[in-house]
Formats: sequence, structure tokens, C-alpha cells
Amino acid sequence: MSTSTEIPALNLEKNLVEWERATSLIPGGALGIRRPYNFVEGEFPIFIDHGQGGQIVDVDGNTFTDFLCAYGPIILGYREQEVDEAVISRIREKGFCFSLTQVLQNELAEVLRDIIPCAQMSLFVKTGSDATSVAVRLARAFTQRTGIIRCGYHGWHDWCVEVKGGIPAKLYEDVREFPYNDLDALESLLKQHGEDTAAIILTPYGHPLAAPMEDPAPGFLEGAKKLAHCYGALLIFDEIRTGFRLALGGAQERFGVTPDVAVFGKAMANGYAIAAVTGRKDIMMMGEKEVFVSSTYFPNSLGYVAALKTIEILQRDQVIPSIEKKGQYFMTGVQQAIEKSGISAQLSGLPQMNFITFPKDQTGLYKKQRKAFFTHLIRQGVFLQPYHHGYICHRHTLQELEKALRVIEQAFMTIREFE
Repeated sequence: MSTSTEIPALNLEKNLVEWERATSLIPGGALGIRRPYNFVEGEFPIFIDHGQGGQIVDVDGNTFTDFLCAYGPIILGYREQEVDEAVISRIREKGFCFSLTQVLQNELAEVLRDIIPCAQMSLFVKTGSDATSVAVRLARAFTQRTGIIRCGYHGWHDWCVEVKGGIPAKLYEDVREFPYNDLDALESLLKQHGEDTAAIILTPYGHPLAAPMEDPAPGFLEGAKKLAHCYGALLIFDEIRTGFRLALGGAQERFGVTPDVAVFGKAMANGYAIAAVTGRKDIMMMGEKEVFVSSTYFPNSLGYVAALKTIEILQRDQVIPSIEKKGQYFMTGVQQAIEKSGISAQLSGLPQMNFITFPKDQTGLYKKQRKAFFTHLIRQGVFLQPYHHGYICHRHTLQELEKALRVIEQAFMTIREFE
């Protein structure tokens, strides 16, 4: 069995030239999670040239089957013809940036109302961070309270960002965290701060940073809703990743728990910039006068067009069941590869979005295994992220999945040398 060190490293000459150029122009060369240290430095590409279907090609011409899917927005595939043509047609025939709103806003809101359990009303922004921050602002206005209890990643804005540089403590001192699936911890926080808690915001499916994913324990989501309402707070679901993937109506449809407010983004427009805040009418109406939500670019219609076409395709072509079937095949193969190798790796998540992790040990062996594993994958054209879960998209082919599974099995076998 060949080892990853016997497989030639990728030619990344142009990537490295552009990286040197970038570091002289952009702080850090690229923003946040896209920086090389979030992958395997010197092994992963840094700049992408183009994509098609389930594959991407970097500036050096290296081709990869992409299981990161642009960190989640690509649910159909790259350069999805129907979606792109709808957007291009809008640009050519009508334009997309105006002083007033286009009717597409109403059309998309009606579609969301029909498919998302909590979506009596909606408002539209551009990013997930926009959406979670608007949801929190609406909750504070509706309840006339300040405190927020959170569980999950909710973006880069002041109230929730993990890195606190440049943010005064007073801007997040009323935000408190609890672990996923831990109702006791949530209840403890509410006993201390419940009278001033405006909302509990959580990811309905557990996807903590750089850690195994978690199914909701029986009664967890129901319990969180009951506790929120018991203390006069709202329940907000952060469905930025789960929306349009776990079910058309999101995790709330899949798990049968309807929140007061929910936010959606990523997969709803197959890569075009749009996000939605949806919820009960009485709460959402805070956005009419009490809460100011405005941006020059929020009404731009390209995201609306892309979202409408993407949702049409998801429904028409039964995309979510197709992705689940492919993802189940992929997860079964990965689990078999782990068991065959005897490596103490862990596969977590759901067919639509899953994560291969290496449990920590006192010797640091897991770091060597992780680096060698993902080095092997990338050299063989399989794009997965060491610190972030992957996704399955509609255009991933059976042949691409089969090849990825062969590479993953080989990678697990090679790292047995570190035991």
C-alpha cells in the first residue's frame, strides 16, 4: 500500500505566487477560514479558478471533487445552468439594483411561507451573519429584554463572534453560551438570567467548530422550546446550514419542532448571496417600525431569482432525497473504511453533511494522523476540510463518490504506520 508521502505533491506553483501577492495586498492574504492554516499548509490549493458540477479546479489546473461545497451554499452544483441562466436573464432583461423593491421579494416570501413551518412572514438580507443578527434584534425588540442564550456558530458580528479583537466587552456581555444537547445547562442559565432573556438561539442540528457533529437527543429541541416559553423568551433556530438540506423546510420540518423565528441562507440560492429571517407574524412585525433593517443591497434581485429557481429545482427533481441517498452511500463506505483500518477516527453527521474527525489523545498522535490523512486525500483529488464538516451536492456523481471512497480507504490504511 502506497503512503501519502509516496504520492507526488500537487503542483501549487501559481497558488503560491498568488499567495505571496495576496499577503502584500490583503490582511492575512485571505479572510478567516479560507486561509491556508485551516487546511494542510503547502498541500491544499489556495486559489480556485473554476468549478463545474461537483468539481473544482485551482489556478494550477489541479482538479478536485469538492465536498466542502463552498462551505455549504452549493447544494445543486457549480455553474448550475438553470440557475445561472435565470440570473443572467434578469440582468439582461430587467436589471437588478433599483431605488425600490422588485416583486420578486413577495414571490420568494410566499414560497418560504408554503414550505417552512414557522415562516408566517419573512425579510431578506445577504448573509447568515446578517440574518442571525436581525433575528436577535427582533427578539430583543419584541420581548423588551436584552439577554441572549446561544448554542452554535452564529457569524462574525459583535454579539457572537468567537475572536473578540476590536469588540468592547459591553457589546457581548449579555450573551451567554450553553452546550448542545445539554438542557440542564440551559435551564441553569435561565434560572439565573431568565427574566432578562430575550431569546435562545441554537443550531437545531449540532455542528460545533472543529468537533464531531451531534444528532439532537430525544426531547432536546422540544425541551429548549418549552424552557424558552416558560421564561417568556423566544426560540430561534439558526438554520443557515440545515435549511434546504435536511428537508425542504429545514431541520424544523425534519425534527418536528417549530421555532418562533428561524434564519436560512447558504443552500437556498446555490451560491448567490441571500439569506432570510422567517417567523411568527407578531415577532416579524417588529421589523416594520421598532427595528430598523436596511441596506442598499438587500433588495437586489439576483439572489431572489437564484433562490426561486433553486427551490423550484429542489422540489421538481426531488433533490434532497437524492442527496440523502448519495450521502448514505458515502457515509457507509467511510465507516467501512474506518473499521477496516482499525484507526480510531470518527464519522459523524447526516448523509447530507458529515465530518471525519480524529479523537484527541495525550500523545498528539491524532494530529499526525489528521495531517497525513488529509494530505493523502488532497493529493488524490478529494477536497475535504480537516476542521469543518463536508457536504454532498446534487451533482456529485456515483463515480466521484466511488473514487473518493477508494482514496479515503487508502488514506486510512496509510496512517496505520503512526500507531
